Amino acid sequence: MTKFIVKLKGRIRHVKITDVRLRIKEETKLKAIASITIDECFVVHDIKVIDGKDGLFISMPSKKTDDGKHKDIAHPIKTETREEIKKAVLEAYEKALADKAEAGDAE
Repeated sequence: MTKFIVKLKGRIRHVKITDVRLRIKEETKLKAIASITIDECFVVHDIKVIDGKDGLFISMPSKKTDDGKHKDIAHPIKTETREEIKKAVLEAYEKALADKAEAGDAE
């Protein structure tokens, strides 16, 4: 699975996404909702796969604020980490679509 580096209290630690689970959606823009597991011990739920004007992207879990805006409740601080999460989730999404198409062909 996807690996990335985290710096905690001055120490560098390699972590990896050990599992990605998806619920495929049949909606216009929302394509899937993902959960990722990091190092088999920490889970982030409700990462959305969205089809935007420039292609697929991920949206981190968020909540609606009193003023109607959405605010992330969990998100990576570094761009590199976001890209690794995006890569892992979108690869899982593409695989799920391929598996679904293959299963449909088998019927």
